[in-house]
Amino acid sequence: MAEDAAVRTRGLTRRFGDLIAVDHIDLVIPRHTIYGFLGPNGSGKSTTIRMLCGLLTPSDGEAEVLGLRVPGEAEALKQKIGYMTQRFSLYEDLTVRENLDFVARIYCLPRAQRAARIDELLDIYTLADRGHQFAGTLSGGEKQRLALAAATLHRPELLFLDEPTSAVDPQSRRDFWETLFQLVDAGTTILVSTHYMDEAERCHRLAILDHGLICAEGTPQVLMDTMDAVVIEVEAGQSRQVRAALYALPAVFSVAQLGSRLRVLVGRNLADPAAAVQAVLDGAGITARARIIKPSLEDVFVTATSGPETSAGNRQVATG
Repeated sequence: MAEDAAVRTRGLTRRFGDLIAVDHIDLVIPRHTIYGFLGPNGSGKSTTIRMLCGLLTPSDGEAEVLGLRVPGEAEALKQKIGYMTQRFSLYEDLTVRENLDFVARIYCLPRAQRAARIDELLDIYTLADRGHQFAGTLSGGEKQRLALAAATLHRPELLFLDEPTSAVDPQSRRDFWETLFQLVDAGTTILVSTHYMDEAERCHRLAILDHGLICAEGTPQVLMDTMDAVVIEVEAGQSRQVRAALYALPAVFSVAQLGSRLRVLVGRNLADPAAAVQAVLDGAGITARARIIKPSLEDVFVTATSGPETSAGNRQVATG
């Protein structure tokens, strides 16, 4: 494994009774990058993060985080990591400043540094005028910034973010991601789970999880370039008839409507997929135009989790 990796796992597994939530995954997460987990609910994203934080004991396999074994050295690890959950987990009946002071005490920040560090964070996250406001009265975006301030108060080397933008508006999400890149530029490594495709595309590297397995891994661009399907765009006014005709072609495994256009995912087993789709449409007497277009990360996600090859032994794994 890479010597400069922030996280290394081999065969990491977590079972809850008969349920395998995380199934023998291997990870190498480079330092000073944003690494993303993309997957549907129940895919194992949060469980993996909790194991890497030392909050859950693996059922099998091994993990090393910032050079420390997990869970064996989890106590030492706590001082080096930050963790931000999906739900707002600070005290709503304390003020913004009181919440940050409480977190600073948990991390044993020296009294002489405490106030200055809190003032710095209030300024960075534009909360200076909210210092004496109860956290429960903040807007969704303000709560998000406060939670991030608390997670980074002790300057962690590694920051875990578990679906941190699920409850905020698009502009707040955009601003949040600009802050993440600033943290990476300052030397932080970030592992973030998300179900937003635009956020996943911002990551330096990405793992797509499904049913506890990593079914694709690599940079977003490599994942799109090596996707195990071809994307065909069909322009037609008779969407219902077109959809029925397309699913008659065995190689077609997904048809998504975007206005008057249909985005069709076709397995690579066809020699000329665009011509095959066009022939099906012509044969059904449908006036439509089919052409190959570039894939999106959403196409990669659909192909990896529900494409023509979805058994564990045939999962796509890309690198680069």
